[in-house]
This record gives sequence, C-alpha cells and structure tokens, in this order.
Amino acid sequence: MQSEIMFAGFGGQGILLSGKLLALAAMEEGAEVCWIPSYGPEMRGGTAYCTVVIGDRPIGSPIIRNPRHLIAMNRPSLEKFAPVVKPEGVILVNSSLIPIDSGRDDVDELKVPTVEIARELGNVRCANIVALAAFVARTQVVKLENLRECVKTEFARKPKVIPVNMEAIEAGVKAAGGIP
Repeated sequence: MQSEIMFAGFGGQGILLSGKLLALAAMEEGAEVCWIPSYGPEMRGGTAYCTVVIGDRPIGSPIIRNPRHLIAMNRPSLEKFAPVVKPEGVILVNSSLIPIDSGRDDVDELKVPTVEIARELGNVRCANIVALAAFVARTQVVKLENLRECVKTEFARKPKVIPVNMEAIEAGVKAAGGIP
C-alpha cells in the first residue's frame, strides 16, 4: 500500500517542515519514504509545497501527479491541487484562510481553523503542526506517538517551543474529532 500526501501553502507557513515531520514519523515506523520539497524563488510569501510518499515496499517514483491526500493551507493551493486528489482521499482545508470548500464530494474534507487554534495556544507559528496532527488523526497514516517524538526531536535545539507544539498536536487531534 502506498499513500501520497501533498502539503501546500505560502512560504513561511511551515509547509516543508510539516512534510518532513510526516516523513520522519513514517521512517520511524519502518516505512519506505520519499519527501520532495518545492518552493518558488520567494522563501516567505511565495508558494511552497512538498509531497511525501509512504509505502510498505520500495517507491517506484517520487513524482506524484495525483496525490491521495492534500493539506491546503491557503486558497491558491486548494484551488490548484484539490482537483487532482484521488477519490476517497482526505483534503484538509485551513479554514482560517480558505473560505471555500474543495468542490469535491468524493473525498473526506476536513476543515480546521488552524490559525485560530494556534493563536489560542499562544503561537500562531504552530498552525502547521495543528494541521499535521489533524491530518494524522483522521488518516492514521502514521502513529501519533511517532509524530510527537519526531516533533520533539526536530525542535530539540529550541526546547522552549516543544510544549506549545505538543499542545498543537493535541488541539489538531481534537479538531479532527479525536482518534476513531
């Protein structure tokens, strides 16, 4: 089985970090993983996206035209990538910045006000972690405990931000309706 996940949004929203964290969590579980980051010439404010491919056998190609899932953190990303998501996938919509639906009735659309949730936690910069955790809770593509450990490892050099990111994970899980 293979899952392809596309993360997309503005530069500076933590898009590449979110993909990296998911890839690391999948690697911790022994999965085959490919992480491909992409961003425009403007690091902050330009379009950024990445794809993560997770498989139980070697990955034939890291290039994905039709991902199974999408995490859209801004409207241009939703409009560009939602039409190519495979049916029955999950599209997570950052409803803080995206006032529209995906326009798809053949996917599981999850709307999460990531910016508002992050603001309530005291750090708007953890909106990406809220989105990632909500996505993982909904799809169970990796274990949440592995995601938590990867976040702790990634932020080990900035220990002051670990507690808010742990809170962001819990808030994301709650926003997704918890773990079934």
